[in-house]
Formats: sequence, C-alpha cells, structure tokens
Amino acid sequence: MTEPGGAWHTYRRLLGFSRPYRGLLGLALCGMLLEAAAGGAFTRLMEPVVDVTFIDQGNPLKKWLPLLIVGLFVLRGVAGYVSDMGMARAGRGISRDLRVRVLGKYLRLPGQRFDSEPVPSMLVRLGSDSDQVAQAAVDALKVLLQQSFQVIAMLGVMLWTSWQVTIAILIMAPPLAWIMDRVGKRYRHISHRIQESGSQLMQSADQALSNQQEVKVYGAQDVELDRYAAQADHHRRLSIKVESTRSISSAMVQLMGSVGLALLLFFAGREAAAGRLSAGGFVALMIAMMAIIPALKQLTNVQGMLQRGVASAERLFTVLDAADEPDTGTRPLDRAQGVIEFRDVTARYPEQVKPALADVSFTATPGTVTAIVGRSGSGKTSLIKLIPRFYEPESGEILLDGHPLGDYRLRDLRRNIALVGQQVMLFDGSVAANVAYGELRDVGPDRLQAAIEGANAAEFVERLREGADTGIGSKGGKLSGGQRQRLAIARAMLKDAPILILDEATAALDAESERLVQDALEHLMPNRTTLVIAHRLATIEHADQVLVMDEGRIVERGTHAALLEAGGLYAHLHRMQFREAT
Repeated sequence: MTEPGGAWHTYRRLLGFSRPYRGLLGLALCGMLLEAAAGGAFTRLMEPVVDVTFIDQGNPLKKWLPLLIVGLFVLRGVAGYVSDMGMARAGRGISRDLRVRVLGKYLRLPGQRFDSEPVPSMLVRLGSDSDQVAQAAVDALKVLLQQSFQVIAMLGVMLWTSWQVTIAILIMAPPLAWIMDRVGKRYRHISHRIQESGSQLMQSADQALSNQQEVKVYGAQDVELDRYAAQADHHRRLSIKVESTRSISSAMVQLMGSVGLALLLFFAGREAAAGRLSAGGFVALMIAMMAIIPALKQLTNVQGMLQRGVASAERLFTVLDAADEPDTGTRPLDRAQGVIEFRDVTARYPEQVKPALADVSFTATPGTVTAIVGRSGSGKTSLIKLIPRFYEPESGEILLDGHPLGDYRLRDLRRNIALVGQQVMLFDGSVAANVAYGELRDVGPDRLQAAIEGANAAEFVERLREGADTGIGSKGGKLSGGQRQRLAIARAMLKDAPILILDEATAALDAESERLVQDALEHLMPNRTTLVIAHRLATIEHADQVLVMDEGRIVERGTHAALLEAGGLYAHLHRMQFREAT
C-alpha cells in the first residue's frame, strides 16, 4: 500500500502527463475562476436585493437588479461550459496517452513479464485503470478546484458581509479537515484491493469463456460459476466498503454543516440585535453558507475518485517503470548468413529451481534443416525462444554468424527470423493485411500474391467474397485451422528471412490440411537455416540433423536413419508413434 507521501508523488507524476494540455487546462482554470466569481457576486447581490425590494423601495438600483442577476447567470453558464469542456478534453487526452504508452511498454517487455502477468490483468490496466487515471488527473482536479473556488468565493462574501459571524463559524474547519484526511487514507487502502479484485474477476471470466468447450464437456459450468461468484462477492464487499466510507463522510460533512447553520443563526441574531447586520446581509450569509455545505460534500466525495485514480496510476507506473528487453547491441545486421551456434547454453525460468535448458550445444547452418524432438516439457520450445531473444540464457552463448546475439539490435535480429507456430496469431483485418503484416505492409501486390500462392493458400483465398481483401474476423475466426496455418506460412514467405523457425506447425491439423501445409513448408524451407520442432517424427525424416532433447538436455543427435539404428530415445519415440498410427 502506498504511503500518503507516495500518493502525492504519484499524483505529481501523473500531472506531468498533462503538460501537452496546459493550454486547455489554463482556459478551464480561467472558466472556473469566472464561474466562482459570478456565483459569489450573485450571493453578495442578495443583500441589496432584499434590502431594496422590502425596505428601501425607492432606491434607483431596484430596476437594474434583475438585469444584473440575468447577466451573472449568463456569465456563469458560459464560464462553466468552457471549464467543463477544457477539463474533459484534457482528461480524455491524458487517458488516451497513457493507454498508448502502456501498450507500447508491454510490447517492449521481456517474455518473463507475460509469464508472470496474465493478459486479462494487462487489459484491466489498459481499460479501467486508464479511465480511473483520467478521473484522478483531471476530473477529480476539476471538482476539487471548482468546489474550492466556490468555498473561497462564498467565504469572501461572508467575510465582506460580517467578518465577526464568519470567524465564529470557521471553528468547524479543523474537525472537517481531520475527517477528510481519514477518509482519504481509507479510500487509498481499499482502492488498491478493488483494482486487483477487478483484474481477478476479468481473468476468471476470460478463463471460463475462452475454454467454454472444455467447461461444457467436463460439466464444469457450476465450478466456474462458483469460482466467479466467490470473486464477485469479494469485489462487491470491497465496493460496499467504499460506498460506506463515502456515505459516512458525506453524512458527517452535512451534520457539521447543520451545526454551522445553527451557529450562523445564533451569531447573526446577535449581530442584527447590535445593528451591525441588515436583513439582506443575513440572507446573503445564509445563501453563502448553504452554498458551502454541498461544495464541502463534493470535496469529500472527490477523495474516492482521486484515490481510485492514484491507485490505478500506481498500477500503470509499475508497468512503465519496468525494465525493457535488453537491447544494447550496436553491430549492424542487414541480412544474416544464418549460422546459429549454441555454446553450453543454460536457461531457467524465474522462480524455477530446475533449468529449462542445461549445457545445450549445437550448430545450424544455412541450407540445412535442424529438427528438435523430445517428450513434452523437454525444453524444445524454450530453446527456440532464445533465438529471437524472447528470453535470455542464464549462461553460455548463442552466436549468429560468429557474433553473440546481444551484439545485434533486437529489431535487426528479429528482422532476420520468420516464425510459424502451432498457435497462429492472426488479427482482425483482411487476408492481405495479415500476410503483409508489420514491416511487410508496403510490399507490392505481385509479391503478396506470390507468397499466397507459394503457401498453397490461393485455392481458398480466391473463393472468398473479396479475395485477399476479405476480412477474416478476430484471431482469424472465419478460417479453418489449416487455412490460418497457410496464411502464417505466406507471411513467413513474404518476409523471406534467412532463419526459419517452425514450432509444431502441423501438429493440430487433419491429414488433408497437414499435406497442404507440409507442401507449403517445402516451398518455404530451401536456402534457409531452418529449425523445426516436430511432434510427428514422420515429418522430419529428411532433416539434416535431429536433436533429441530430454529434461532440458540434448541426449542424442544425428540423422533420422542413424538415430533409429542407435535404438535410443528417438527410436523409442518413433516406435510409440508408429504403434499409435497402426
């Protein structure tokens, strides 16, 4: 939990994001000052209004008072609109800027971050946290300034009308300040817990909805619903605590306001009896006091908005303050030759005692296929994730063309790698936009068409209503698994990178789709350094070398035929698959 000093530091840092909007905020501030001044002037005007209307009826000021009142309200309305629009545009701009910066930061974080923080939690930060921050940065500031100016203006009217009565009423200020401080601390404590609870709620719902088929097949609807209901109850209890705090604080402010009114009546009566306060002056004091009470109530309510926003800002700042992927390389790399060498590489996931890889050494050269096989959990995927530097090794070296991977800039290194995985990631857009993705988006239509044809994707793309311009839905949901896989291969073909990584690219496909994808891969693989993680050993019979992994180590290596003849782990895995196939 953040200490009060830490909360103020967070808020000051948050206000730093308002610099691009200083013009809007300055205009809004002028509007607030005018609005408060107009309200104070109207209240002060009540003294002559009452005295002239009911006592000194012959006063020439009488005919101008209605026009003055209308003019003050017009001024107040225009000033209010200017302040509201200025603050709203600045607040939404800050929220937008934070969203973009946080997403950009997530895309620069190392792979371990995505292992430790689930995507639903990231979405909460980008969604509700960013909205709460906008409230803290600007909306809460707007209420704070507006109501503070209102209180100051009304106190000015009261002091002008009768400073003796006003000073007598101000004895209520210290206990009111104490209440607001206590409310702020309680809000800050609960707000952190509410944000974490909201993240857990979204994660639980995402888990149930994303895996709805398994949930239904295994009859787990009640289990998932009970889990979600328990988390929702916890979230509800926290929300009720916030509302209870807000309600009690508002009630206390109103109670103290009523005490203030009672004091006003008592002291105003004494001043009137002494001839120092007219009937109009008493009405002006009463109206000013009545205007101060709801302003103070809103100032206590703003605590909740402010503290929730500060809590959300702290969650966003933990992302913005996290270390980026290490990218200190300076060696230029246009197009790599593609010689990859692992030298005694050991890698370990955070908080794992056993290494994912241990003393792994091998060399993969251009124009060859290196197959990586083994049981589940043997370290195959961990190995290939080190090549694009999604993760960093604990010890040992990985070299590309004779130089450590860290010598190259990340962007240059990854530009030389094409990746086709089992889980294809497509985006909500057209076929063309998904194939010509990222740095490939400006390629010509001829190259795009050649890649689609080379990946055996033309046969289904041409049948789509708008061809390559047809939308494929979120995550490519309008396509079959084989079609999505061939679009991923087309993307890799279009990239034409010297290093190709295939992570079980055909494991989840039926026989017909696998044949089409395998044929497309044969068009893609020549003249590259290809690393293949293969579950079906029949697909790697022609690999130049096969690395057999077990418990993070390479326990066998050689060609398909030599490893079968050796009768070791590879031969055992092959026999098991052959037996399953028959």
